[in-house]
Amino acid sequence: MKKLITLLTVVILTMAIIVGCSPSSSKDSDTIKVGINYELSGGVASYGQSSVEGIELAIEEINNAGGINGKKIEAVKYDNKSKEDEAMTLTTRLTTQDKVLVVMGPATSGAFKATIPVATQNKIPVASGSATADDVTVDASGAVREYAFRICYNDSYQGTAMANYALNNLNKQKAVIIMDSSSDYGKGLAENFYRTFEAGGGTIVAQEAYVKGDTDFNAIITKIKGLDFDVIYIPGYYEEAGLIIKQTRDQGINVPILGADGFDSPELAELAGESALSDVYFSNHYSSLDEDPIVQDFIESFKKKYNKEPDAFNALGYDLARFVVDGISRAEKLDGESVKNALAATTDFSGVTGSFSVDENHNPVKAIVVIELQNGQQYSSERLSMD
Repeated sequence: MKKLITLLTVVILTMAIIVGCSPSSSKDSDTIKVGINYELSGGVASYGQSSVEGIELAIEEINNAGGINGKKIEAVKYDNKSKEDEAMTLTTRLTTQDKVLVVMGPATSGAFKATIPVATQNKIPVASGSATADDVTVDASGAVREYAFRICYNDSYQGTAMANYALNNLNKQKAVIIMDSSSDYGKGLAENFYRTFEAGGGTIVAQEAYVKGDTDFNAIITKIKGLDFDVIYIPGYYEEAGLIIKQTRDQGINVPILGADGFDSPELAELAGESALSDVYFSNHYSSLDEDPIVQDFIESFKKKYNKEPDAFNALGYDLARFVVDGISRAEKLDGESVKNALAATTDFSGVTGSFSVDENHNPVKAIVVIELQNGQQYSSERLSMD
């Protein structure tokens, strides 16, 4: 009997120690834990690093201003190495071991989608500033993914907007599409550009494809060089787009080139060369040319902290953190379910990348920015309404 009592005592003490050492929840501590799950190394590290710089600036400002109802934000940050399986694993760690209230990231659509089943299972919202694929927040049947949010517009709108821009703003009628067929991002953009451009009276003269990692596009460019077209659309990321633009200009093709937010990286100019980046237009979320005081204040704060000019992913990360904090501050309780409900109820959020409300599919209702490049520099920007 004494041995049994001793054994039970040991078990009870061990359980007490385990509970005492387990991560405390936000509601019982002086801090509120949030997760950061981004591509800090690997193929699209430029997007992840920029996003996290914006997130960390926002968190620093919020903490300096007193935090959320007196509680400071504690960020738990991991590098998913630009791998979808790693992003999923880290979401499991953040939600089950680190006990965060919400996870920000990843930046890209494929990696972000990989995290959603884990978030749903653990009832912790995940939010991205830049995952643009149409099926990020809704499934194949059109049902909303309850715990997934984004603050950027989707590929359908980007592709549609750029087709309309080519037709109506640039007065172009004959397009060639050179698309990234290895990503949902590239395929979604191409499909919507194609459909909208032809519906608007334009003609898609040719559609060519490449896959991520390709570096020599001269065969494609030689193939289209003899065709009659007046604009090129490249739905893809900067790594390949920069090389395509360079090789296109090297072969003497000087028609306007259009792209999407995947163009937004300092490495685009390094790959293409500044002289090749003229008459280049891409859809984006933010432009430093915007004179809105919110934008200019952000630019000043960012430059003070990082000693460089911010890009759109910096701005999206900054807005994402403030969007998440806004939701947490309005949540009925400090748990995932309550934060999810608060994020879904967001209206008239005012950010660097525009003002928006969250719709029934957890997407923002906001305007798009089209940026014009001349000699590798932003020359002009225009915000186009979704109406």
